[in-house]
Amino acid sequence: MGVNLRELIASEAKKEVDLRDLKGRIIALDAYNMLYQFLAAIRQPDGTPLMDREGRITSHLSGLFYRTINMVEEGIKPVYVFDGSPPEMKKAEIEKRLEAKLEATRKYREAVETRDIESMRKYAQATARLTSEMVEEAKLLLKAMGIPYIQAPQEGEAQAAYIARKGDAWASGSQDYDSILFGAPRLVRNLGITGRRKLPGKDVYIDIKPEIIELNLLLRALDLSREQLILIGILLGTDYNPGGLKGVGSKTALKLVKTLGGIDEIIEYIEARTEVDVRKIFDYFMNPVVTDDYDILWSQPDEKSIYKILVETHDFNPTRVEKAVERLRKAYRENLKARVTSLDRWFG
Repeated sequence: MGVNLRELIASEAKKEVDLRDLKGRIIALDAYNMLYQFLAAIRQPDGTPLMDREGRITSHLSGLFYRTINMVEEGIKPVYVFDGSPPEMKKAEIEKRLEAKLEATRKYREAVETRDIESMRKYAQATARLTSEMVEEAKLLLKAMGIPYIQAPQEGEAQAAYIARKGDAWASGSQDYDSILFGAPRLVRNLGITGRRKLPGKDVYIDIKPEIIELNLLLRALDLSREQLILIGILLGTDYNPGGLKGVGSKTALKLVKTLGGIDEIIEYIEARTEVDVRKIFDYFMNPVVTDDYDILWSQPDEKSIYKILVETHDFNPTRVEKAVERLRKAYRENLKARVTSLDRWFG
């Protein structure tokens, strides 16, 4: 879920763009976040995910394959960052998410009994689970496509933000705002859902475009330091303290942080009203567990491996896959045939 900073994102700190406006940019994508989006969105009208003949879910592979090709055709240079072991602080949030999925599963079954198609889709999306097998399949597909991926020691968003802060990527990519708290200079949202989308529960469609949020512009607009923004996030609730401080919304959190001023004073204020270790959460956002052991290198797509994964193993349409691979091969030649160098870090 992540921290919800949406109401605090000042208009001068964000802008909508087209995919082509990101041409040449290296973007470190939160892989789990993207895969969950594909699992939730790529479904039949009744909520049933895409599956092969053996009943194995393939929505995540379909989204990863075709969406990544769309991005590289526009000149975007993606690198996917996968989560490692979650920090102990996240245990409560993980349990909360599991309970929510179990409740959604119950409601989905009720909707099936009444043939409530809209509710079936709604609750089916909420039951989406990313298994270890799905993650390994995604990594194999990315390798076959020639798209680099990085294994984070803990949080993928923290690692993506670190890569961007180092200059090895231009931005991090996720639907969540946590990358901002982890210090990413830029966050690109909506890369996994760009295009025409139906509003939940309504027969209305809207066009969704990528959105760029600039950290420095946001801090300037709110007249805050990054440290203060992290504490606002903790007040509102993060993956490490779900729910935040009871009764505190965005406006109140902003006012509290500005009124109390000092970091220690704000932490003491929150800790006096909650049982969580606020200092530990704050320190984790400032200094998360990340690694420098990675390489960002795009390579020629391996058509045989792609075909084996998608067509032979998971029953994808061979003609569609062949055409998509040809698009990927062309995009590689035109947009990806380069390695990250020290110059790329400054000018990429």
